[in-house]
Amino acid sequence: MTFEELRQKDSEYVMQTYARYPVAIERGLGATLYDPDGREYIDFTSGIGVDSVGACHPKWIAAIEGQIRKLGHISNLFYTLPGTLLAEKLCLASGMKNVFFANSGAEANEGAIKLARKYSFDRYGAGRDEIITLVNSFHGRTVTTLSATGQDKFHQYFYPFTEGFRHVPANDFESLENAAGSGVCAVMLELVQGEGGVLPLTPAYVRAVSDLCVRNDWLLIIDEVQTGMGRTGKLFCFQNYGVTPDVLTTAKGIAGGLPLGAVFANEKCAGVLTAGTHATTFGANPVCCAAALSVLDILDEALPEVEKKGDYIRQHIEAFNNPYIKGTRGLGLMIGIPVAGIEPAALNRRFIEAGLLCLTAGADAIRLLPPLTITFEEIDRGLAIMQSVLQSLEA
Repeated sequence: MTFEELRQKDSEYVMQTYARYPVAIERGLGATLYDPDGREYIDFTSGIGVDSVGACHPKWIAAIEGQIRKLGHISNLFYTLPGTLLAEKLCLASGMKNVFFANSGAEANEGAIKLARKYSFDRYGAGRDEIITLVNSFHGRTVTTLSATGQDKFHQYFYPFTEGFRHVPANDFESLENAAGSGVCAVMLELVQGEGGVLPLTPAYVRAVSDLCVRNDWLLIIDEVQTGMGRTGKLFCFQNYGVTPDVLTTAKGIAGGLPLGAVFANEKCAGVLTAGTHATTFGANPVCCAAALSVLDILDEALPEVEKKGDYIRQHIEAFNNPYIKGTRGLGLMIGIPVAGIEPAALNRRFIEAGLLCLTAGADAIRLLPPLTITFEEIDRGLAIMQSVLQSLEA
């Protein structure tokens, strides 16, 4: 099938909810991908942070093959080994008490919202159910997680949205304090606003919010759907900030390309969700959990290099001294590149046409989320493409 035939068939049979780039990816290895004609692309996206250990890592493939030959699915009415082993490893690594496995980041955040509201209801009764989130945040695309998301452009079409969310500016502690009241039960933060533009929160702000939550017995929910699983140089981004959440969510890179999400609770919240109060059909699927166990194994080697690779990429981009590039921001291998004089989407199309897959974020930035296992040789090839495109714009 030619690319045009593929695109036509897609337009006929697939809901057109994505503004796709005119590229089909057929296969890959590490951070190098190929289209059906064999054209090569360097991957600085990792499937929007999902392919955390790159394409076709041999340990990841072996784990999936080994599990699928035993059992593909059974249900959470029965015990399976991969999910329990994964829960143990993740709780010990994060310092959290227990975990619920879901299928996606939005589903994990829905679980966190339910947990926070039930915690407050159990202790204080009805009427204490509002959650403070940040302007420019992104927490998912369900009706409830869209409501939690602090971006007006997402609050359209799907009325009525779920009530009970207050949005305050990031890094503005006074605004958060002023928004508080007797009806609040939790604060929900992305420590680096990913979809919003790769915008890190300041450590002082995060610590102040954490202290406020403790004083008021609000739960601190940290959304690490994008920042978790090594993306910022630690297994979880909160470990860079010196705080501990009451509730933690993650997804994307947790299983290296298979669908899995997680909601963690600390000791205080570990018993809130009881039998019948929350569930999922596919959560803790043994194949996905086996894949996630292999990701943790692979990260043992990859994680110490994440900050070094991120610094290397940022230093080289800033050294381009290109008028369209206005610095870099982010943590680890979660990198934002603010641009001026050209729309980020237009610049990204140029990169993709030249063989470099990147993303956009917010109104002004290119976003890079390379596989955590990307080699320096692949990084150099990607940076060379980026520099060539930028130089062509100056010509």
